[in-house]
Amino acid sequence: MYSKILILRFPKTRVSKPTVCHLAKDFGLIFTILKAKVLPRKEGIMVLEISGPKKNFKQGVAFLEEQGILVQNASQEVNRNAKKCIHCGACTAVCPTGALEIKYPEMSVDFNIKKCSVCELCVTACPTKAMKVQPTSETFF
Repeated sequence: MYSKILILRFPKTRVSKPTVCHLAKDFGLIFTILKAKVLPRKEGIMVLEISGPKKNFKQGVAFLEEQGILVQNASQEVNRNAKKCIHCGACTAVCPTGALEIKYPEMSVDFNIKKCSVCELCVTACPTKAMKVQPTSETFF
């Protein structure tokens, strides 16, 4: 499962058309609207988290771009839900930057967000889904 947060900018000629629903219907993607500002006859902006198989994701993004929608990667960061984390260390095995490492002698996973490159490998490796990609606090609108 591939997941990414995207900013979609709809030209005023596309805001009244049900374009985003085609991501689920035609490409089998799951999307969550994180933020949106869509008004009649004005540019629309949506921040979506889109998830699904990588091949379908690429096809869905290509579809959006064919419809005249500007697709941009959102600034994002990885966060860990401490309540869900069981400190199994699965994330440490895939982290290329050392942002996630096992702390000895406690045998707990330590997360240094400053070292994180947001490669998202830990998100898929985590069996309890404690790792999550979220948009940064930047203003999109």
